[in-house]
Amino acid sequence: MTGIEWIVVLGGTATIAWVNWYFFASSPVTASVTASAVASAATFGATAAAGPPSITITVDGGYSPQSVQVPAGQPVRLIFDRRDTGSCSDEVVFPDFGIRKFLPTGQQTTIEITPPKAGTYAFMCGMSMLRGSVIAVA
Repeated sequence: MTGIEWIVVLGGTATIAWVNWYFFASSPVTASVTASAVASAATFGATAAAGPPSITITVDGGYSPQSVQVPAGQPVRLIFDRRDTGSCSDEVVFPDFGIRKFLPTGQQTTIEITPPKAGTYAFMCGMSMLRGSVIAVA
């Protein structure tokens, strides 16, 4: 093999390794929205008549925030605001809750969940490339 062929082989190998790391091993950067932050706008007791507290998650090449923290055993409304047009982000899946919902571009879609106990509940796009989590705390 010539020097150029070796460079092409090594470059291809490095690219394959980076793609696999990005999709399977990288840890996502998270930003948390805590129950106290939600409660700062209105207390949980006061929102009982108006419904559960709401958290907006922007969908634009990923989820922002990627991680939201909510109280366990209490309902929460997640509002997905889809801004991008990529086919990967046109659906959100909550496997632990059996929810699969279409997200129209330029619209907000509301999903209401109640985490039964403390723990981490994943959500993702239909292809599992975009990932996020709901962290329920006691």
